[in-house]
Amino acid sequence: MCGIAGALDLKGRREFPVDRLRAMLGAIAHRGPEDERFHAEPGVVLGARRLAIVDLAGGRQPIANEDGTVWVAQNGEIFEYPEFQRELTARGHALSTRCDTELWVHFYEDHGRAMFDKARGQYAVSLWDRKERTLLLGRDRVGICPLYYAEVDGWLLWGSEIKALLASGMIDVRPDRKGVDIFFNTFCAGTSRTFFEGIHILSPGHFLAVKDGRIEKVRYWDLDFPDAGDEVRMKDPTPLVDELEHLLRRAVERRLRGDVPVVGYISGGLDSTVVLGLSSRERGYAVPSFTIGLNRAGPDERSQARESADALGSKLTMVTMSRGDIIDAYPELIRAAEGPVMDSSAACLMRLAGAVHDQGYKVALTGEGADEALAGYPWFKSQQLRNFLRRTIGDWGPSKIRDAVVGSMRGNPAHLPPRYGFGGVRPAQQDVYDLMAQARSFLYSDSMWNDLDGYAAYDDLGVDNPRLTRWAPLNQSLYVGYKVMLAGLLLHGKGDRVAMNSSVEGRYPLLDEDVVAFCAKIGPEYKLRGFTDKWLLRQVAARTLPKKIANRRKTMFRASRSEAFLDSNRPAWVDQLLSPESLRKTGYFDPEKVAAEITGHDRFRTLRRYSPKRIIMDLSLTCLAATQLWHHTFLGGGLCDLPTWEPIPEGVPATGVVPNAPARERAVAAGA
Repeated sequence: MCGIAGALDLKGRREFPVDRLRAMLGAIAHRGPEDERFHAEPGVVLGARRLAIVDLAGGRQPIANEDGTVWVAQNGEIFEYPEFQRELTARGHALSTRCDTELWVHFYEDHGRAMFDKARGQYAVSLWDRKERTLLLGRDRVGICPLYYAEVDGWLLWGSEIKALLASGMIDVRPDRKGVDIFFNTFCAGTSRTFFEGIHILSPGHFLAVKDGRIEKVRYWDLDFPDAGDEVRMKDPTPLVDELEHLLRRAVERRLRGDVPVVGYISGGLDSTVVLGLSSRERGYAVPSFTIGLNRAGPDERSQARESADALGSKLTMVTMSRGDIIDAYPELIRAAEGPVMDSSAACLMRLAGAVHDQGYKVALTGEGADEALAGYPWFKSQQLRNFLRRTIGDWGPSKIRDAVVGSMRGNPAHLPPRYGFGGVRPAQQDVYDLMAQARSFLYSDSMWNDLDGYAAYDDLGVDNPRLTRWAPLNQSLYVGYKVMLAGLLLHGKGDRVAMNSSVEGRYPLLDEDVVAFCAKIGPEYKLRGFTDKWLLRQVAARTLPKKIANRRKTMFRASRSEAFLDSNRPAWVDQLLSPESLRKTGYFDPEKVAAEITGHDRFRTLRRYSPKRIIMDLSLTCLAATQLWHHTFLGGGLCDLPTWEPIPEGVPATGVVPNAPARERAVAAGA
């Protein structure tokens, strides 16, 4: 994994200042601490910071084709690079490195824009065709690698992180209140709109094609499911178990490739244990593992993780976090994520990546993606119950329950999203989203409502597949999960950003293209059978893991949220962020409403853990504190005593290439 940045003149061939590009690359040096290079010519610059994993000596980038007419910089990995390299060589291409990044220029020569259909893996890529004066910016199918862009002063800027764009000095930094509202509807970051006005994130499965000053956004992939009733089913599911096992083993084998050692994350759950077990089988030895232990800060899975590691013979490193540790890590988490993060377990994963880095590793395999593919979350089971009620007593039954739960919040019904807010369907997650949306009634200021002016957050989430209503209800919910929570939280605030903050690349076998496609096509009953989640994966696990582990119940990794922020030992900056003065400065929240929520916090601790009121209090106060902290960090400070993010890095070395020289001369000039 690396970090990329660049700029294209949309109006002509102006020179982009090299020092400005170096500042952009310096701001993301943590993504690639081992090397920096750039390609510059009139009207365009491409730059990269490198975390060397494949072809350590020869894989420096940007990389050009044979005659230097096509240039590419990539963040990420094309895992099938050995197979593709053999294929390209057989077709007459001359490869100068073993690095997977070089594949892109030859994909482009052979396939043009269709190269994104060819490429497989996790990537964000920038490719420049000098002859056609065409730029392509693309992102992988499910959104593992981020890519941000903005138009300013006739330039298109892009970067792996928003910090790269801010470091250009060209951005007028302002909050996007609609981006904040997406967060308060779904507790996730947006998948096209960010928290910064005018800065966008390229949606998963999309690319930008830029020519003659025109920017075209193209969707090249979308997740699809069979029509309800047309899914793959078998009287004997054994062949399906065989196929999933085969696909997972192949996905793991691909993600173990590279020239550096690989480790695995492990929790007390099934998914990461299966990945670690398959990794160890493929390697022929027990892959080292890393886990989080929570000390009175949430469900503690230390014993289960150790049991799983012992069963596989894996050397386990454990990072223990308390409530105080979580809060102490939050300012760094917000700097890494560049936006508010509700899920405090992301702070734990950030520290876990730090431990991986401290032991000299660069790559960690995780079990992310199984819950989206095979219905692992508790709300999918709630949907089973709701569908049963709908079949037995009619739609009014679930509707009455929904109205009663929301009514118990005593919020404003006008602040609820539409009952069927996602393209005419009601996915399982919307029960939680309805509660989250009600938090706005208790927190938002009048000026915030006025600025939103009837804005509907769901319209910005990219859940717009025209076939959505034809799928089984469970598959509809899985689709929303891939589009919203996976891309906007799990691969963002809990994935790329916290791992790359410590120069660690996360790899996700369960998000392999073939695994995702296989899970999409099979019947819902192989995913959620009765109230048994991930049924088919459990059958695979039973072949290699002890029965106790294969049948272990799903436990969501959830660290303390509002309890940590409002603990009696909280640091002074928390109270400063939540003070009436700070709340008035940002303007998102009503100080009197916030004070009432904080006063009621201790009282609602006595409620049942899963009561609607406690859920909404927990979520809303964490989101509020995280939003205030983000605003302070990136939008001028002045809310608390914590430092702000500074866009000008210090002491970051930079090297370049000679403009307009032939490709081989460029490499020599850069010292390759």
